[in-house]
Amino acid sequence: MKKTDMHELRKDPLLGRWIAVYSYPRDPSDYSIHATENHEKDCILCPGKEDELPPAIMSMPKKSGSKRSEREWWTRVIPHVTPVFCGDGDLGRTGVGLYDKMNGIGADEIVIESPDHSKRPEDMGIEQMVRVITTYRERIVALDEDPRFRYTLIYKNSGKRAGALFSHPASHIASTPVIPKRVKEELDGAKLYFNYKERCIFCDVIREELRVNQRVILETDHFLLFCPYASKFPFETWIIPKKHSCAFQDIQSDEMKDFAYVLAAVLRKLRKTFNGLAFNYFIHTAPNRIPRKDHWHTLGEDYHWHVEIIPRLLTTSGFEWGSGFYILPTSPEYAAKFLMEVDYGD
Repeated sequence: MKKTDMHELRKDPLLGRWIAVYSYPRDPSDYSIHATENHEKDCILCPGKEDELPPAIMSMPKKSGSKRSEREWWTRVIPHVTPVFCGDGDLGRTGVGLYDKMNGIGADEIVIESPDHSKRPEDMGIEQMVRVITTYRERIVALDEDPRFRYTLIYKNSGKRAGALFSHPASHIASTPVIPKRVKEELDGAKLYFNYKERCIFCDVIREELRVNQRVILETDHFLLFCPYASKFPFETWIIPKKHSCAFQDIQSDEMKDFAYVLAAVLRKLRKTFNGLAFNYFIHTAPNRIPRKDHWHTLGEDYHWHVEIIPRLLTTSGFEWGSGFYILPTSPEYAAKFLMEVDYGD
């Protein structure tokens, strides 16, 4: 296509947000990125440093029974070293004149995904990815038992450009006393769509993506990996379970291995495509389902948990920050075709 061709505007059917998609897609080589690895000599997340950190909230040991060692683990969860949210005390909601405030009640945890500093879980085999996902599930189940916590977000920052504090493979879990705005927009959009069509918008997206088959990267028995029609960022990908489910923690054992395979596949594809890539991923799931008056009664029908993976290839401009109107230099169709063809190894 010629660079004089008109770009396309696409509307996100869930949030109603508009995306500008370039008519001439950029290749991966057009994105200038720099290696973001930081191989610090003295990593506090490595085995042997356990005594220098707060006691583990949860640990998946390599051995069981009497031979179990606190220094031999597959995954480990610790309190964040500089927490934003704290689990002590009550919400203390109060008004200050026109304004409202509350205490920063919640949970802030670090999931150490691998005992090996230089090896990511997706490079260690499906078994390690399953362990990481199991750790996520067990923590979100435990945090949901606290009625003060309204929402739990699982997220990963990989590389300094993506906000990573450590180069050791790690991700994060944050529980908040309110539902974050970004998540609430999704919940509201899904509920509005369900009220109009009496169907889950995510299930409809799955059917449409499989029908068109232009943005699908990988399909398995239980999951679909694709580039969203109105992607916000170049080479953005989503993973959605094909079976309707509003809550990530309801994932079944047969689905977990499939999910581990798909998540490992897309991370390896992206890393092979962009050397030194920084990225974020996060799991959007249902809020705490403790019954509340007039609150999310159709949640089990209208919402659908999913993972969003965001490569940090561009710097967001003032126009995008100011307008919420994103500009996409590489179309989702081009990105999906490229990633589908990347040989990442099994």
